Amino acid sequence: MKPEFLPGNRLTLLDSGREYFPALLAAIAAAEREIYLETYIFAADAVGEAVCAALCAAAARGVVVNVTVDGFGARNFPVDFQPRFAAAGVRALIYRPELGRFRLKRHRLRRLHRKLALIDGCIAFVGGINIVDDDNAPPDMRPRYDYAVKVQGPVLADIHRAMRRMWEIVTWVNLRRRFRFTAVDHPRCAVAGTQVAAFLVGDNLRHRNSILNAYIEAIHGARREILIANAYFLPGLRFGRALYAAARRGVQVTVLLQGKTDHPLLRFATQALYGAALNAGIRIFEYEKSFMHAKVAVIDDDWATVGSSNIDPFSLLLAKEANIVVRDTRFAGELRAHLEAAIVAGARAMCPVDIQRQSWPRRLLRWASYGLVRLLVGIAGYGDRHWRAEDRVSQDPPPR
Repeated sequence: MKPEFLPGNRLTLLDSGREYFPALLAAIAAAEREIYLETYIFAADAVGEAVCAALCAAAARGVVVNVTVDGFGARNFPVDFQPRFAAAGVRALIYRPELGRFRLKRHRLRRLHRKLALIDGCIAFVGGINIVDDDNAPPDMRPRYDYAVKVQGPVLADIHRAMRRMWEIVTWVNLRRRFRFTAVDHPRCAVAGTQVAAFLVGDNLRHRNSILNAYIEAIHGARREILIANAYFLPGLRFGRALYAAARRGVQVTVLLQGKTDHPLLRFATQALYGAALNAGIRIFEYEKSFMHAKVAVIDDDWATVGSSNIDPFSLLLAKEANIVVRDTRFAGELRAHLEAAIVAGARAMCPVDIQRQSWPRRLLRWASYGLVRLLVGIAGYGDRHWRAEDRVSQDPPPR
């Protein structure tokens, strides 16, 4: 399914929580009728408390507030927030609650990873930022580096449709009944600016390849530059081939990845791809200034995306994700400037000689990590669909 690009939007790029949360809290404070919020993490820290208080205050003045969190990412939510939400009249649901942390079942990898908010059908937020303080991390990883977009305009109708649908599904699964929904003033989704945008969702059903296909189509059409910043980057066959083909035809391909991570397994697995990518002319940088959580990209002068989807099998095949894709020179230029500044200020370039000089234990660790990630995705039943012949083009040779 191709993205439906709609004109007439106003899009505001928000850099990390320092810009996102003031905008979100102001929108919640101004809400008059309805709020939807979806998040993977809802942390019991200063930001989580502020958002909780704002949502409770909105419910107290008669706003219908619907909150959906993931059962794994927000596994302490039933203790930290759900009782307060229930007392305040906030309707809060959990997507796939964690019933046993040590049970290894296929469905546990299928998570609600979207980070979305919609207020009164007239303002939305789309991006990669959870409800968590940027400084809620180990000291050497602060502050968290991420992006979101404030959205106004016709594309809000698609965002509303997706969030309402998610609420209905989770309500039915959790409660076996449906809440009554209040009407939304759809005309307020009228023209708000001049920017063209599409809203894409990813899941393991009808929209499994929506975000992946949008990336690949844009990469195939790239003529000058591809700049990707991704927290967890483990592309499959189609994505990898598209990047290699772009590099071969002279496109400058740059990938900004984590230098400090909360998931070492994924980082080591990703490093198994470095050697072949660098030899193909793809530039790789690791962001070492702090914890990079972004999932964004800029291609040429007028294509950009911001969202929750990583370029890895867990996002592309298993999780429920959401991205905004923008066709606008100003927005793309602003995001590119942010990423280039981040590279200059806090990233280290990976060099082929550094990869070649790594010890065999390090090579073995990377190889084993890549194999383990493949095994986990295989357990979920999607491994072959993501990789297949990827080994022939993307990995370092195994250590001898």
